[in-house]
Amino acid sequence: MRNSTYLKMGLNMLVHSKLRSWLTIIGIVIGIGSVVGILSLGDAMEEQVQSRLAEMDLTLITISPGYTKASSNMPGPGGGGPGGTTTDVELTDDDIDALQGLDGIEYIAGQISGSEPVIYAGQNATMTITGVDPQVWQYMTTLETQSGRLLEPSDKYVAVIGSGVATETYDQEIGINQVITINGKSVRVVGILTEEGQGDRSIYMPIDAAVNLIDDAEEDVYDTITVKARSEDLVDELMEDIEEKLMISRGIIREDDQDFSVSASKSMAESVTEMTSSMTLFLGAIAAVSLIVGAVGIANTMFTSVLEKTKEIGTMKAIGAKNRDILMIFLFNSAMVGLVGGILGVILGAFVSTLFPYLGMSMMGGGSSSGLYLAPDLMAFGLILAIVIGVASGVVPAYRASKLKPVDALRYE
Repeated sequence: MRNSTYLKMGLNMLVHSKLRSWLTIIGIVIGIGSVVGILSLGDAMEEQVQSRLAEMDLTLITISPGYTKASSNMPGPGGGGPGGTTTDVELTDDDIDALQGLDGIEYIAGQISGSEPVIYAGQNATMTITGVDPQVWQYMTTLETQSGRLLEPSDKYVAVIGSGVATETYDQEIGINQVITINGKSVRVVGILTEEGQGDRSIYMPIDAAVNLIDDAEEDVYDTITVKARSEDLVDELMEDIEEKLMISRGIIREDDQDFSVSASKSMAESVTEMTSSMTLFLGAIAAVSLIVGAVGIANTMFTSVLEKTKEIGTMKAIGAKNRDILMIFLFNSAMVGLVGGILGVILGAFVSTLFPYLGMSMMGGGSSSGLYLAPDLMAFGLILAIVIGVASGVVPAYRASKLKPVDALRYE
């Protein structure tokens, strides 16, 4: 027989199948739809992560007071390892001076922050005030302004504010050169950040002025010290050098006594990427369970079909059909079951993908306009997977059908 004949007879068996076959197809539809939908969500998540990482400066290294042991996943009181961390730890100008001579450092600066009352147009709101070094901040930050400018070395009582502060916090919008009052001191706004920036709800000021406005802030004492490496390739080595240098300058001999932490945006980016991939793989594995159930359903349906058509098989063999012909007819039938289930499954996956932005994509930072779509290669993968499952599930029943003897098949009741 020709392949077209196999296809025609397999399709005829599918069209005239009982309800059992169509229930089997539904199992494949759900399985393929789940896998395709989850992989589409995984692709969208990975795209968002990569987009966010592209906005990050992966050459930045942050030094913070307090130490968390790498072996501890659950910090103790105060943010440390199993036993917590030393209290009242400070980072000072002495730490910056100790690091100044390290190769690989392009810029280094201290930073402070605190929450203070901010008054504008008669309204009061508590906002986060961040004091930065205006000498180098514009070279170390990835924040951009939508109007105005970033801080400059000659600035003092001026501020750059997030777009959320400018447009959402007060009844009247804050514009460039408008004056806000922080802790009783007038501060002029010289820049407003873009909406996408991570500083949407923050106010940035020169650190010399911020020290005078933030309660408990002390001169030459920092909440964090930020280091910008000359290149991304130097980050790992520079982190080790920083840790070693600070251990010496702070008089720390044992690692257990370490009272500072060194972290890098590069390490965080790698961790987020790995976590996203693992989550997608885990969800895909869960969806694959339904595919296994669908495969079992196809195998069961094909075994039953062989039993129901035993006499027909005997008749076909009696008039000259070969074992290969019987095998191919049933394989084509199981492949058609997989194909139909695959097509409907891809359609279901596409529909589910369109719902993801409205069912929680905003929690991942994408908002409702994330724009999930099915890539052609993902659609092709869904169809091929469904056909492969169909054929694989039908191999054994088809082989058994091909081995039936004509006499036994014709006498089957």
